[in-house]
Order: sequence, then C-alpha cells, then structure tokens
Amino acid sequence: MDTVDTELDWSDVNTLKQHWAELDHASRLDKFFKLPRIDQEDLFLGLSPDEQIEMVMHLGPAEKRGWIRILALDDAADFVQRLPQETRGEVLCLLDDVNRQEVMGLMAYAEDEAGGVMNPRYIRLRPDMSVEEAIRYMRAQARTPIEVIYYAYVLDYDQKLLGVVSFRELLLASHDKHMREIMKTDLVTIPEEMDREKLSEVFGSHSLMAVPVVDEQGRMMGIVTYDDIVDVVQKEATEDIQKLGGMEALGAPYFKISFGQMVKKRAGWLITLFIGEMFTATAMAQYQDKIEKAVVLSLFIPLIISSGGNSGSQASTLIIRSLALREVRLRDWMKVLFRETASGLVLGLCLAVIGLIRILAWQYWSPLYGEHYFLIALTVACSLVGVVVWGTLAGAMLPFLLRKSGFDPASASAPLVATLVDVTGLVIYFTVANIILRGTLL
Repeated sequence: MDTVDTELDWSDVNTLKQHWAELDHASRLDKFFKLPRIDQEDLFLGLSPDEQIEMVMHLGPAEKRGWIRILALDDAADFVQRLPQETRGEVLCLLDDVNRQEVMGLMAYAEDEAGGVMNPRYIRLRPDMSVEEAIRYMRAQARTPIEVIYYAYVLDYDQKLLGVVSFRELLLASHDKHMREIMKTDLVTIPEEMDREKLSEVFGSHSLMAVPVVDEQGRMMGIVTYDDIVDVVQKEATEDIQKLGGMEALGAPYFKISFGQMVKKRAGWLITLFIGEMFTATAMAQYQDKIEKAVVLSLFIPLIISSGGNSGSQASTLIIRSLALREVRLRDWMKVLFRETASGLVLGLCLAVIGLIRILAWQYWSPLYGEHYFLIALTVACSLVGVVVWGTLAGAMLPFLLRKSGFDPASASAPLVATLVDVTGLVIYFTVANIILRGTLL
C-alpha cells in the first residue's frame, strides 16, 4: 500500500525519483506510466536491473522492445542476466542481430570481471586520420548509441590499441595533423578478466572518464566508464558491510532474495560463531574451582571479554578498510603489528585506570569485594591491559592472514574477532588472577 504523502507532485520526475523506494509495485507502475515519455526514459535509465525488469516485463513485445533498446549494451546484458533462464531467449530476440551478438558476448564474462561491465561501443580512429577527418567522424558517431565521446581510441587494422585522443585535444590541434602525431601512447588499460574491486582502484588512482579494456594480445574489447564503477563500488561496499556484520553477502536486494536463501546465508556464520562461543563455556569450566573459591571474579568476566572483543573489532574494521583502500598493503604487516601493539597498550591502560578507580570507589561506598579488594582491582586492571592488547593484535593481524591466504579480509568480521578473543580473554583473566591472588583468595 502506498504510504507516501498523496499531496506530492507525482508529475515531477525528480519527486518520483526521491520517493521511489517508498512506493509499492502497483504505485510505481501507475506513476511511472503517467510521466511524459522523456521523463520515463530518464527515470528508467537510473533504475537498477531488477527495478527495470519490474517495470517492463509485464508489457507486450513491442513496448518491451522499445524499453530494452534504449539501454546501453552493458546495461542490457545486466538486464538479461537478471532474468530467469527460460525468459532470456525471448528478450534477446527483441534486439537486432548486431546488438544481440554484442549483448551475448558481454554475458559470456563473469559479472565481477571488467569484461562484464564494459561497453563494446566506443569511437575508433585510424592512426593516419587527419584531425579534420577525426572531428567529422566523431560528430557523426555522436548521433549513434556511443556511450562516451570524450575520448577516441586509435587502433590499427588488427584492432590493437595504439593510443588515445581526447575531444579537447582534437579541437586544439592543427587540422592537418594526424592521429599518430597527437595521440597519447602512455595508456592506462585494464585486462578483460580484472576483478571489479581492482577495477575501482584503477579509477581511484587516475582521473579518467573511461578506461579501455584489452585482451591478452592488446586488442581493444571495450571501455569501462566512471558511472559503471559507481555501481561496482556500491556493490562491493554492500558486500563488505554485510560480511563485516558476520554473515555471507546476500548478493541481491533485501526484498529480492528469497526467505530461505536469506536464512541460509545468515545461518552458516551464526552457527559458526555460536560454536565458537561454546568454547567460552568450556574455558570457564576449566576455571570453575577458582570461581568457586573467589566468586567475586565472575562479576568481571563480561567486562573483560567484552573489552577484548571491542578492541579487536575496532582493529579489524580499521585494517580491513585500509586494505580495501590500499592505504595498507600486505608488506606493511610488521609496521601495523608494532603500531597496534602500542595502540592496544595505551587503550588497555586507559581502561585499566578506569576499572581500577571504579572498583576502589565502589568499595568505598559499598564494601562488596571483601578485604582483598585492592588485589581484585589490580587483577582486573592487569587483565584489561592484556586482553585489550591481545584483542587489538588479533583484530589487526587476522585480515592480513586472510588476504595472504587468498580470502576476502572482510571475512574477519567484528563478530568473528570478538568470538576468537572471548576464549583467550578468559584464559588471560584467570591466569592473571592466579598470579596475583594466589595465597589470598586462590
């Protein structure tokens, strides 16, 4: 049911864009098809493939063809790949022969590869073309479905990339010069199998509107544009955030994934973390005799293990993000080790001082901890230092270990680090207690 304010001006495409996520399916269809055609196309091109499917797949073949043909080829490939297998052929038949072959070629690449997000249509120039000929050619190409006209790519007869010329450079160059004289040969290219996460790093390192995709022989296959990378970055960030939450990445919008699939993707990690936490109970059983002798120690167990888990979660989140942004590399692990050891020590001392003051102050107002309250306070303080240092080191080093082993560092989620630190935190706590309280409470 449409819960959005009915007094809004739904004839304004910007209003519809702003409130699109709040509308149900029926309301979206009703308001979308009441817009002028030019506004419909503007909105349609900004939707995700799943939302585009939702809007047009109920239409007849002629109308459906009109909508699919306005999509860029890479977007059309994404559209078709999101369809059920049994309906893909029907939609591909709506394209003309040339477009169909190009879309099928893009679908042959994995979705997370550069080839899967590239557009095979771009402006090609020959090295012996004059500037005047090139400008005339580009002006004609601008009337066709070329996605980017800011750059033109100079290719030989084998389609190998020789250089690139920007439209600005063409306008400033003398008309009698040739492409080989003004083209830039110091090129930034990407292989067709490059992972989309590394692809985003290339765009982050260079201020380019588009980057050419080449095969192993140096033949140009297409271009990846900055707007494609915005989608890639958003998907990667979504996956990393979901993994950091202690679950498998959904790989689809929340309401698009089936209930069973969602439970399956969440249950695996949840069961793993639960089994890990069971070792905490096992560790506590090993120290049951000490807890019986000094029941007061049990009061601080949640404080100790949560401090270790929190410090570990902080460290893992910092390092995972730094690795993703290439601020930190694998070879920097030793620097990180020393830096996080110092950080853990300072943070642990801060918590230790607060814990010490709290126990001593509480004892002054309410004698709860008995005659050995100072030793108990000292035990908690020393344990906090040890647990926080250990938690910080575990959280910082685990992403490096996963990256070195070929796994996604985001798998070192905060819940996972906290679970690992809980068991060792108990061992540290009762080891310190055994040293400090031996001969008194123990």
